[in-house]
Amino acid sequence: MIFRHATHNDTTARGDSSREGWTTEADLLSGKRIDEAELIQLLNDLDSLILIAHSEDRVFATIHAHYENESVHFGLFAVEPSLQDGGIGKELLAYAESEAIRKWGVNTAIMEVITHRSELIEYYERRGYVRTGEMSPFPESDLWDKQVAFLELIRLEKSL
Repeated sequence: MIFRHATHNDTTARGDSSREGWTTEADLLSGKRIDEAELIQLLNDLDSLILIAHSEDRVFATIHAHYENESVHFGLFAVEPSLQDGGIGKELLAYAESEAIRKWGVNTAIMEVITHRSELIEYYERRGYVRTGEMSPFPESDLWDKQVAFLELIRLEKSL
Protein backbone atom coordinates (compact mmCIF):
# COMPACT_ATOMS: atom_id res chain seq x y z
CA MET A 1 0.00 0.00 0.00
CA ILE A 2 1.38 3.38 -1.03
CA PHE A 3 0.20 6.73 0.35
CA ARG A 4 0.73 9.85 -1.72
CA HIS A 5 -0.67 13.16 -2.88
CA ALA A 6 -3.22 12.86 -5.68
CA THR A 7 -2.52 14.37 -9.08
CA HIS A 8 -4.70 15.34 -12.02
CA ASN A 9 -4.16 11.81 -13.36
CA ASP A 10 -6.16 10.48 -10.39
CA THR A 11 -9.42 12.27 -11.26
CA THR A 12 -11.26 9.40 -12.92
CA ALA A 13 -14.73 8.90 -11.49
CA ARG A 14 -15.40 6.15 -8.99
CA GLY A 15 -18.40 3.89 -9.28
CA ASP A 16 -21.44 3.84 -7.03
CA SER A 17 -20.44 0.89 -4.85
CA SER A 18 -20.88 2.77 -1.57
CA ARG A 19 -23.91 0.72 -0.48
CA GLU A 20 -21.59 -2.23 0.05
CA GLY A 21 -19.59 -0.64 2.89
CA TRP A 22 -20.37 -0.10 6.55
CA THR A 23 -19.82 3.64 6.18
CA THR A 24 -22.46 4.20 3.51
CA GLU A 25 -24.47 7.41 3.25
CA ALA A 26 -26.58 6.01 0.41
CA ASP A 27 -29.73 5.96 2.57
CA LEU A 28 -29.21 9.62 3.51
CA LEU A 29 -28.06 11.11 0.20
CA SER A 30 -28.30 10.19 -3.45
CA GLY A 31 -25.95 11.46 -6.12
CA LYS A 32 -22.25 12.37 -5.98
CA ARG A 33 -20.14 14.03 -3.30
CA ILE A 34 -18.01 15.93 -5.81
CA ASP A 35 -17.73 16.36 -9.56
CA GLU A 36 -14.60 16.41 -11.71
CA ALA A 37 -14.53 20.23 -12.00
CA GLU A 38 -14.61 20.64 -8.20
CA LEU A 39 -11.97 17.94 -7.82
CA ILE A 40 -9.64 19.74 -10.23
CA GLN A 41 -10.27 23.00 -8.36
CA LEU A 42 -9.20 21.32 -5.09
CA LEU A 43 -6.09 19.87 -6.72
CA ASN A 44 -5.11 23.38 -7.84
CA ASP A 45 -5.80 25.00 -4.45
CA LEU A 46 -2.59 25.64 -2.48
CA ASP A 47 -4.55 25.28 0.77
CA SER A 48 -5.80 21.81 -0.16
CA LEU A 49 -4.35 18.33 -0.42
CA ILE A 50 -6.04 15.25 -1.74
CA LEU A 51 -4.29 12.17 -0.47
CA ILE A 52 -4.74 8.63 -1.69
CA ALA A 53 -3.91 5.07 -0.72
CA HIS A 54 -3.15 2.93 -3.76
CA SER A 55 -1.36 -0.09 -5.11
CA GLU A 56 -0.13 -0.08 -8.69
CA ASP A 57 -2.94 1.60 -10.66
CA ARG A 58 -5.82 1.01 -8.21
CA VAL A 59 -6.93 3.67 -5.71
CA PHE A 60 -8.24 2.18 -2.46
CA ALA A 61 -8.97 5.28 -0.38
CA THR A 62 -9.01 9.07 -0.56
CA ILE A 63 -9.19 12.01 1.83
CA HIS A 64 -9.24 15.77 1.32
CA ALA A 65 -7.32 18.09 3.67
CA HIS A 66 -8.01 21.82 3.63
CA TYR A 67 -6.01 24.41 5.57
CA GLU A 68 -8.22 27.05 7.16
CA ASN A 69 -7.85 29.27 10.24
CA GLU A 70 -4.64 27.58 11.46
CA SER A 71 -6.34 24.14 11.37
CA VAL A 72 -6.79 21.31 8.90
CA HIS A 73 -10.31 20.33 7.89
CA PHE A 74 -10.75 16.79 6.60
CA GLY A 75 -13.50 15.66 4.27
CA LEU A 76 -14.31 13.51 1.26
CA PHE A 77 -12.91 10.54 3.16
CA ALA A 78 -13.71 7.32 1.30
CA VAL A 79 -12.42 3.76 1.41
CA GLU A 80 -13.24 1.14 -1.20
CA PRO A 81 -16.19 -0.72 0.40
CA SER A 82 -14.73 -4.20 -0.08
CA LEU A 83 -11.62 -3.10 1.84
CA GLN A 84 -13.31 -1.32 4.73
CA ASP A 85 -12.51 -2.58 8.21
CA GLY A 86 -9.02 -3.58 7.09
CA GLY A 87 -7.09 -0.62 8.52
CA ILE A 88 -6.58 1.33 5.28
CA GLY A 89 -8.76 4.23 6.46
CA LYS A 90 -6.97 4.43 9.79
CA GLU A 91 -3.57 4.47 8.06
CA LEU A 92 -4.64 7.06 5.46
CA LEU A 93 -6.08 9.33 8.14
CA ALA A 94 -2.83 9.13 10.12
CA TYR A 95 -0.88 9.92 6.93
CA ALA A 96 -3.19 12.89 6.22
CA GLU A 97 -2.71 14.22 9.74
CA SER A 98 1.08 13.97 9.44
CA GLU A 99 1.06 15.62 6.00
CA ALA A 100 -1.05 18.50 7.36
CA ILE A 101 1.40 19.01 10.21
CA ARG A 102 4.35 18.86 7.80
CA LYS A 103 2.84 21.20 5.18
CA TRP A 104 0.97 23.74 7.34
CA GLY A 105 2.30 23.28 10.88
CA VAL A 106 -1.24 22.80 12.23
CA ASN A 107 -2.01 21.44 15.66
CA THR A 108 -5.79 20.94 15.27
CA ALA A 109 -7.74 18.71 12.92
CA ILE A 110 -11.46 19.19 12.28
CA MET A 111 -14.10 16.90 10.80
CA GLU A 112 -17.78 17.44 10.27
CA VAL A 113 -19.89 14.28 10.20
CA ILE A 114 -23.58 13.74 9.54
CA THR A 115 -25.21 13.27 12.94
CA HIS A 116 -27.14 10.20 11.69
CA ARG A 117 -23.78 8.42 11.23
CA SER A 118 -23.18 7.36 14.84
CA GLU A 119 -20.90 4.45 13.82
CA LEU A 120 -18.71 6.85 11.84
CA ILE A 121 -18.60 9.38 14.68
CA GLU A 122 -17.51 6.56 17.00
CA TYR A 123 -14.82 5.52 14.47
CA TYR A 124 -13.35 9.04 14.56
CA GLU A 125 -13.60 9.14 18.35
CA ARG A 126 -11.48 5.99 18.49
CA ARG A 127 -8.90 7.94 16.45
CA GLY A 128 -8.82 10.76 19.03
CA TYR A 129 -11.47 13.12 17.64
CA VAL A 130 -13.79 14.73 20.19
CA ARG A 131 -17.31 16.09 19.73
CA THR A 132 -17.31 19.86 20.21
CA GLY A 133 -21.09 20.18 20.46
CA GLU A 134 -21.11 22.55 17.46
CA MET A 135 -23.69 21.69 14.84
CA SER A 136 -24.26 23.07 11.35
CA PRO A 137 -26.83 22.43 8.64
CA PHE A 138 -25.90 19.98 5.90
CA PRO A 139 -24.99 21.94 2.77
CA GLU A 140 -27.18 22.10 -0.32
CA SER A 141 -25.83 21.06 -3.73
CA ASP A 142 -27.04 20.21 -7.21
CA LEU A 143 -24.87 17.08 -6.99
CA TRP A 144 -27.00 15.29 -4.40
CA ASP A 145 -30.52 14.95 -3.04
CA LYS A 146 -31.28 14.42 0.62
CA GLN A 147 -33.15 11.18 1.27
CA VAL A 148 -34.22 12.22 4.78
CA ALA A 149 -36.01 15.38 5.89
CA PHE A 150 -33.34 16.79 8.20
CA LEU A 151 -29.57 16.45 8.01
CA GLU A 152 -27.02 18.26 10.10
CA LEU A 153 -23.31 17.99 10.77
CA ILE A 154 -21.53 17.63 14.10
CA ARG A 155 -18.06 19.07 14.49
CA LEU A 156 -15.26 16.84 15.79
CA GLU A 157 -11.77 18.08 16.68
CA LYS A 158 -8.46 16.47 17.47
CA SER A 159 -5.25 17.95 18.85
CA LEU A 160 -2.35 16.91 16.65
